[in-house]
Amino acid sequence: MTDRRPGIVHLGVGAFARAHLAWYTAHATGEPWGITAFTGRSATVADALGAQECRYTLVTRAASGDEAEVVDTIVAAHPGSDEAAWRHAVASPETTVVTLTVTEQGYRSGSDVPARLAAGLDARRAAGAGRIALVSLDNLTHNGDVLRDAVASAVSDPALQDWIDANVAFPSSMVDRITPATTDVDVTALAELPGALDGDRVPVVTEPFAEWVLEDGFAGLDRPAWETAGVRIVDDVTPFEQRKLWLLNGSHSLLAYLGLLRGHDTVAAAIDDPTCRTAVEELWDEAAAELPLPGPEVDAARTALVERFRNPRIRHTLRQIASGGSQKLPVRVVDVLRHRLARDPSAGIGPGAATALAAWWLHVTTQPDLVDDAGAPGADSDVHDVLRVVAPDLDTTPVVAAITAAADRIRAAGTGARDRIRATSTASASATATDRTSTDEGVTA
Repeated sequence: MTDRRPGIVHLGVGAFARAHLAWYTAHATGEPWGITAFTGRSATVADALGAQECRYTLVTRAASGDEAEVVDTIVAAHPGSDEAAWRHAVASPETTVVTLTVTEQGYRSGSDVPARLAAGLDARRAAGAGRIALVSLDNLTHNGDVLRDAVASAVSDPALQDWIDANVAFPSSMVDRITPATTDVDVTALAELPGALDGDRVPVVTEPFAEWVLEDGFAGLDRPAWETAGVRIVDDVTPFEQRKLWLLNGSHSLLAYLGLLRGHDTVAAAIDDPTCRTAVEELWDEAAAELPLPGPEVDAARTALVERFRNPRIRHTLRQIASGGSQKLPVRVVDVLRHRLARDPSAGIGPGAATALAAWWLHVTTQPDLVDDAGAPGADSDVHDVLRVVAPDLDTTPVVAAITAAADRIRAAGTGARDRIRATSTASASATATDRTSTDEGVTA
């Protein structure tokens, strides 16, 4: 590790950052860059990494089996509460890039993340360390602009803000890699996995697929040659953000609501259900018509998503994805519909969008015990209540009729299938109760 240049400071080190940023940095050619990592606040991950010289095993979990590699990109790990170490790291002239994975909450009012960034930048200004780039790796549209605004909200000194305007770049990025929570079983299995780090207590499990699209907004600042590891450097990340939101995230929401109604628990089970698969393809057809990307690229993305979704060894639970639909559906599904109607007002709502909204309506009204969404309409809501939450301006007779018809189709096709699937699942679980070790896992994409 001693030959790695500690040029990156990362805030919010966790499983996703270690499966994505650290992995890409490890695979970039040229000068070997290192990451000085900070947790959100807790010292747990920092202490665990420090105990094994910041090296860890990355387990790539394909449908065919696991592969392991040791990642040594992190050169130091600190708890986020170590403010002195944070200011020193950001102020170091060796540091030219600060990256973040702090989830959407970290950019909102009341979060301490913007204040910590402002403090680090103030220390850098005082040290005369020069220009720097701040890069968000969180799932936010135009996350560079969001990060710039968040930092500005925490700056009260006009002189510091002037320095930030002149010396700090905020490139936007789009990131994607499903990273389930590591279980005790995963840790134990390392002993039999070739290539794993001996005695590793904090391995990371991830899927084979990885993607990073990064805005070319560094304006000459030194950075790792991430493009040599597969990162796509572009002038505008917007089309790629839309592709992820409309294809991956949109179909995730559809699979969550329709799949739960049909008795499924995971993405892998739902995508293998012909009814769910047909609805997903319809939704993708509608999104593809609005995406400003070449057709073959969109087709390749759809093919890759089916392969990813069908990986049964990445346990991605529908119940987890189903949370927060009132916030997710407007950007994942309704946004496509708005583009569709702007292009052709006579097009109306497509069957994919109608099914997604109808499935959410039935989700909140027929299985309220599975709803985790403060903004969702109540269990006695009608289709007008649903549209009032996610698209009040689209509460028109044709849209209402299409969603109502889609709900009728789901009811007709789904109830019997759901009961059969749940009965089979219950019988299977009872027969193998003594062997059950799996648990629902948190996943970051």
